[in-house]
Order: sequence, then C-alpha cells, then structure tokens
Amino acid sequence: MLSLSEIKIGTLIKIADKPYAVIRADHHKMGRGGAVLKTKLKNLFNGNIIEKTFQGNDKAEEIKTETNQATYLYKTETQAYFMNNENFEQFSLPIEQICDKLTFLKENMDVNILYFQGNPASLKLPVKISLKVTGSPPGVKGNSAGSVTKTVQLETGMQINAPMFINEGDIVIVNTDTGEYVSRG
Repeated sequence: MLSLSEIKIGTLIKIADKPYAVIRADHHKMGRGGAVLKTKLKNLFNGNIIEKTFQGNDKAEEIKTETNQATYLYKTETQAYFMNNENFEQFSLPIEQICDKLTFLKENMDVNILYFQGNPASLKLPVKISLKVTGSPPGVKGNSAGSVTKTVQLETGMQINAPMFINEGDIVIVNTDTGEYVSRG
C-alpha cells in the first residue's frame, strides 16, 4: 500500500479493481489540517480520466504489471496492432486507450507493452525518439533574432515546433512526454 507521499506522477495504482496511472499529483498541506493529495488518474484500459482526492492516512494499492517488448505493426480506425517479440503472437489495443502515444508510433517500431492481469493494458515509449521531418516550410531570411521556431510535419503525421534550420528530410529527436523538439538527430 502506498501512502500519500509515495503517490507520484507515473505511479500505477488500483481503484475499484481497475488499473490507473497517476498523470497529475498536487500535494497540499494546510496549516493545522492534514495533508491532501489531489490527483488526476488515467484508466489504463479505456483511457478515461478521473480526479481523486486522498486525505490524511488514505492509502492506494500499487498494481503489479509485467512488461514485454512488442513491435508496432499498423492501425485501423479503432485498433492499433502489435506483435509480441517473444512468442510472435499478434494483439491489438483500442486507439482510445493509447491515443496520446499514437502520434509517436511508426511501423516496425519496438515498444514496451504493460500487461495487467495477463492482458495488454498500455504501452510505454522511450523518453526520446527519432523521427524524420516530412514537411517543413522554408525559413524567412532575416527572421533569426532570438529563438524563432516553425511548425514542421513528422513522418507519423505529428506536427511540432522546431528551430528555423530544420529542413525536410532531417531527423529530429522528440521528447515523448512533452511532444517537444529536443535536438537534431
């Protein structure tokens, strides 16, 4: 069981026998009152987000998950398909379950799949990934004072702000937690 101080962003907990990931945790200590932890939790199976407040001596049960490596194959309108790298079985995850991570996936990319009670629940991406720039407007000459950026299109369809010197065909490194440009690859 986890106490208030142990519940942090990224922690996986169980509420009403359902697995949730903590996506926000705000700890408040009010004068003579007890500590309060306001959290935002994302259901690992359906992607629903709930808010829950923990007070005083409340505890949360940490869930046990397994992680297996899989290869992303393709997606349809409702499902994303993967192949387990150990036993080569194919399985799918609903798009709404992984929609925040889908923009980083390219075909044949290796990812870690989180399993809860033997069922694939979510995927875990590396913190930084390399993607190719497929669309980049030209930089405007003389528009280089300060940190000027432009919107570029990546091979997955995602658009990010990148420095003016990034051109079509370049490889860029993107942070998967923030969705922001990190550096040129």
